[in-house]
Amino acid sequence: MKRRAILGLVALCAALPGAGAAWAGEEPKKKKSGGADYLPFATLTGTTRRANGRRGVLTVDCGLEVADLKLRAFADASIPRLRAAYVQAVLTYAAGLPPGAPPNAELIAQSLQRQTDLVLGRPGARLLVGAIMVN
Repeated sequence: MKRRAILGLVALCAALPGAGAAWAGEEPKKKKSGGADYLPFATLTGTTRRANGRRGVLTVDCGLEVADLKLRAFADASIPRLRAAYVQAVLTYAAGLPPGAPPNAELIAQSLQRQTDLVLGRPGARLLVGAIMVN
């Protein structure tokens, strides 16, 4: 009977990610894309019209590169405000995009960088755009 309890406990511990590191006093490391200076954002989407008149979706993948430690800490705390500002900018751009027209990456990047500087209160964070697509 004790053997079943011990095997169940071992199986439970093996199923939990980072359980061994937690017992050893180590903190499990999170995978972070882009390095220590990079703050990734979830994909931003906005509704637009395609050339055939149907609805389309404009998607923008982006992140922030912040070298200054104080500004990075503030940017990390301001992620919800930054995301709200980015979503509003993408929605506004997507609503004004003519049907069938390709998105202007420069204009989108400038708009998102402007929102970054406004939310953070000063320049110093650089917006990096990964992909812009209309589907």
